[in-house]
Amino acid sequence: MTRRVKRTVALTLAAASTGCSGEQSALAPTGVEALAIDPLFWTATWVGVLVTLMVVVLVSIALYGPVSWRARLGSDWIVIGGGIVLPIVVLTVLFLYALFIMQANAVRSQEAGDEAVTIVGKRWWWEMTYTTADGEKVLSANELRLPVGRPVRLRLESDNVIHSFWAPQLAGKLDMIPGRTNEVVVEATEAGISRGQCAEYCGGAHALMAFYVVAMPPAEYDAWLAREAEPAQRPKTGQQARGHDVFMQNGCGGCHQVRGTAAQGLIGPDLTHVGSRHSLAAGMLTNDPEAFARWITDNQHIKPENLMPPFRQLSEEELSSLAVYLDSLE
Repeated sequence: MTRRVKRTVALTLAAASTGCSGEQSALAPTGVEALAIDPLFWTATWVGVLVTLMVVVLVSIALYGPVSWRARLGSDWIVIGGGIVLPIVVLTVLFLYALFIMQANAVRSQEAGDEAVTIVGKRWWWEMTYTTADGEKVLSANELRLPVGRPVRLRLESDNVIHSFWAPQLAGKLDMIPGRTNEVVVEATEAGISRGQCAEYCGGAHALMAFYVVAMPPAEYDAWLAREAEPAQRPKTGQQARGHDVFMQNGCGGCHQVRGTAAQGLIGPDLTHVGSRHSLAAGMLTNDPEAFARWITDNQHIKPENLMPPFRQLSEEELSSLAVYLDSLE
């Protein structure tokens, strides 16, 4: 089975498994933290429903009920009990319940191990830095991979404006503030693919700043991280070699890093293993040569105001070779 077929099957299965609620739905929790938040959400929702129904019934009585009932609704004990005491009691219970869950997550963060991923919010993409068992830092982008059943500490940072990390099937939202590192511990409970999004307005392409979360069995995750730490694959075909030359000759290495080559740029996403990711452009495009070509020449139309200029000066042969080369970087 080819890599393209495997990727298509994986995405199809992920879509099928979340068909009722979507791959970016907080109603389908697949993480320990999200599972803790889920009953709080439903409790607050049903309390809101009951309060709404109660208000509708009381308003109906006040408008159309018998005179004696309407007179009782105007009594002091109804106004004080329903308008002051009841809201205080309901909101206090919900607040204490939420505080209990938040404190439980804080304790969990203190007890978590050393396994961590640093995520930096960029304009408008995500830089992911993993650490191998040997302490080596490994750069990736726009895709968070996690081992199932192992808590991972996410260190959330920003080097520009305020972003907000939100992977609804894993945990709640947490802001990414310049000059500060916020932390959240997440633990995937099952393998699969879900989607996350920046949840704080951060500029022009904010709505197009997404990412995928790939939860993997621990052995597969460890094997993936070991491969991710390796340098880029060398070109295996003449077209890939031609694409490598086009990449270098057009200054792509000034913004992008491809480990194992002369490209050492740190402005844009690391491309060392870009061909193995599930999407391009922070969740905007599927990952294939055609998408690479579209992004290189028409990225401002796909993602307005992103910081990469379009490269329309490339010939059709150069563009095709460059796209094939990038797609080969697995």
